[in-house]
Amino acid sequence: MNDIFNALLNWLDTGLAGFSAWQLVIYTLVVTHITIAAVTIFLHRSQAHRALDLGPIPSHFFRFWLWLTTGMVTREWVAIHRKHHAKCETEEDPHSPQTRGLRKVMAEGAELYRAEAKNAETIAKYSRGTPDDWIENHLYSKYSWQGVGLMLIINVALFGAIGATIWAIQMVWIPFWAAGIVNGVGHYWGYRNFEAPDASTNLIPWTLIIGGEELHNNHHTYPTSAKFSVKPYEFDIGWVYIRALEILGWAKVRKTAPKLSLGEVKPADARTLEALIANRYEVMATYARGLKEVCAAELAKIKAEGGRHSERFAQFKLAKRWLHRDQDRIPASLHGELAHARAASPVIDKLVTMREELRQLWTRTNVSAEQLVADLQAWCRRAEESGIAELQAFSMRLRAVHA
Repeated sequence: MNDIFNALLNWLDTGLAGFSAWQLVIYTLVVTHITIAAVTIFLHRSQAHRALDLGPIPSHFFRFWLWLTTGMVTREWVAIHRKHHAKCETEEDPHSPQTRGLRKVMAEGAELYRAEAKNAETIAKYSRGTPDDWIENHLYSKYSWQGVGLMLIINVALFGAIGATIWAIQMVWIPFWAAGIVNGVGHYWGYRNFEAPDASTNLIPWTLIIGGEELHNNHHTYPTSAKFSVKPYEFDIGWVYIRALEILGWAKVRKTAPKLSLGEVKPADARTLEALIANRYEVMATYARGLKEVCAAELAKIKAEGGRHSERFAQFKLAKRWLHRDQDRIPASLHGELAHARAASPVIDKLVTMREELRQLWTRTNVSAEQLVADLQAWCRRAEESGIAELQAFSMRLRAVHA
């Protein structure tokens, strides 16, 4: 009897695997990373946005793994995410920190997900094209929480009592990183490469923990792109895995973000307009850099004059931060200060005015293509005749853009 009792105690202490503390840490990091990879590659990029097609081997593996480690149902996750994009930052967005508050999304992201999963209208409208085979209907969807129960049994069997702790970490991994950090902080704080029509941000340009999902502003700008990184300093480990799957013949990328191509400078025409609209986010990001450089020059001038603590310095500091944004993304409380900065600098005022005129080339829907081409030609002419170096250089670059 004592031998049995001692064996039981030994099993509770080390489990069948007998892993050391470092081996347990490595195991936990590996299995949680596989879960992140399954979410970003299968659920997000493949299922929700159709950015790539996955072969049967990785598809079935990811489905099985997510059943074991999250209990999430594919059609529910996909439907909720598609609704998030369709209703982003509105009251109908299932998890926007802009409408619900960052604290609520961070602390109750999983609860918000489960509440929306019960919305039959959401599932019916946004889940089209998700798996509808026998194993989905009779196992993964029907017995969603039995999978995570099986994962608990496996962990405890392998590692003893500490296996329950590892299982708990696995269970909070996606709610914390995806529901909390990406859906919460990723719409509240961070840097923006592009003026996407929402509050999405990139959290950090290089990480392994979130599988590339940290590049959230890039994703919301180009939601159907299988690759989230767009700048040389950004790294998307999810894309590394996708390319590896492609090499194995297990995946096929359908779309990536457009790349801005420059050729010979020529008069603006229909092809220039087409290329401008296709690459509008990248084009406007370039324009924003020029506008911020002019604001920075004004700040340097004021500082050199000893006005670092003046009201004018504060106004131009705000101008540098906000005037390259769309008007509806600028807080109303700042409009007065920004108006003073524009009034104090005819160059900045002209840059902001012409930015909005340029943006109208793709926001107006009741104008013919011929008229838009004429408007683009007129815009370039005014820019090059403005006497403003930044506008002149930008117009020349714009006339070199090609599809």
